[in-house]
Amino acid sequence: MNKTSSENITEGIRIIADPVYQPYHSSERENRFLFSYEITIFNESEVGVTLRSRMWSIINSDGEEKTVRGEGVVGEMPFIAPGDSYKYNSFSILDTPFGTMEGYYIFEREDGDLIQAGIRRFYLTAPVNH
Repeated sequence: MNKTSSENITEGIRIIADPVYQPYHSSERENRFLFSYEITIFNESEVGVTLRSRMWSIINSDGEEKTVRGEGVVGEMPFIAPGDSYKYNSFSILDTPFGTMEGYYIFEREDGDLIQAGIRRFYLTAPVNH
């Protein structure tokens, strides 16, 4: 993990977020800054879980917040057995060279209970040429 990443554990669900600035898909002149991020979810609990939905709060360096909600992640609702992990990549586009993301996933346990697993704040930072 680097200093812009985050890690959190909720009820045995460990979530690691690792962002990377993508300069070849960004344009400082056009205020378009693309960040990819890799999410790794480890099920360290005793029960299998299915990722049902997500909520992201994305804040740019001007303090403007965008909330993103939806079912699953990248078109999937993965089942993660105890001891297994799931990894995916996605991206976010900001109009400022710095921002943050944080949020949560809703998991359904095999017994039907729901878990709201927090995703700690991670940092989207682009080097800016002055």
